[in-house]
Amino acid sequence: MNAIQVKEFGGPEVLQFEEIPTPKPDAGQVLVRVHAAGVNPYDTLMRAGTYPIKPPLPYTPGSDAAGIVETVGTGVKNVKPGDRVYTAKTVTGAYAEFTIALEEQVHLLPGKISFAQGAGIHVPYATAYHALYHEAKALAGETVLIHGASGGVGTAAVQIARAMGLTVFGTAGTDKGAALVKAEGARQVFNHSQAGYTDQIMTATGGRGVDVILEMAAHINLASDLKLLAQYGRVIIIGNRGDISITPRDLMARRSVARGFTLWALTPAETGEIHAGLNAGLENGTLRPIVGKEIPLAEAARAHKEIVEPGAAGKVVLVP
Repeated sequence: MNAIQVKEFGGPEVLQFEEIPTPKPDAGQVLVRVHAAGVNPYDTLMRAGTYPIKPPLPYTPGSDAAGIVETVGTGVKNVKPGDRVYTAKTVTGAYAEFTIALEEQVHLLPGKISFAQGAGIHVPYATAYHALYHEAKALAGETVLIHGASGGVGTAAVQIARAMGLTVFGTAGTDKGAALVKAEGARQVFNHSQAGYTDQIMTATGGRGVDVILEMAAHINLASDLKLLAQYGRVIIIGNRGDISITPRDLMARRSVARGFTLWALTPAETGEIHAGLNAGLENGTLRPIVGKEIPLAEAARAHKEIVEPGAAGKVVLVP
């Protein structure tokens, strides 16, 4: 089969398109023929060797795939050959024509959701769900500010927040991104590339501030986030690429908190809640993954360059 292999940590150029043996599922495992694989920002950090998790070399990147069950190992009961599925983590990597996943990592894909959309479910939607429900404990009627709302996690968060009954504000860096966020249900969208946009957000709240902030780039925004919070507000740190100085008194004055998490530390109970919620939303149409770009698997290096560039508008997926 064709797959992307990383034999050394480094820049996008280390992503090599190669032919390797097709894996075979062991007991409790599922072999999925991949129709689309999701590209996530953490993939670029892992490839560079700067992510807390460093896989043994060589490895095939990717945790999010969607496709058809090819074969199953002994003991697998929940899926069968021919089923449409998406993965929430894999054993052998998603950037390939076939991937192995544990049975519990494979979920049925509703017929109304395309394979490209299915590749954009796990990391974006599980992250957004975990941030809003488990970490922020957001409540209907509260106000949420979603930074980078036009990206994969951002659009997922907008959809989930609206379904929860929150008032949604979003930021984006382009007119195209802003239009997407607005179409997905944000009340107002602010251009984070313009000076003074945080003042506009505070004005939009009537000077009260926002209850919850989902932060995709804490190394840029965290200091200003703390000044945008309402009393007892919460900043949930989803992404960060460096250090930043903050004023703790901004937290003290508002009795607010800044929390971080990693999706890889989910408890089994949290994982069960997340996928129950996501599967219901996918079935009833509340959740609709937005695909911004479909890129050939052989051009994974280009996908890794583009996913960290500004101006995101939906999910980037690789197509074998």
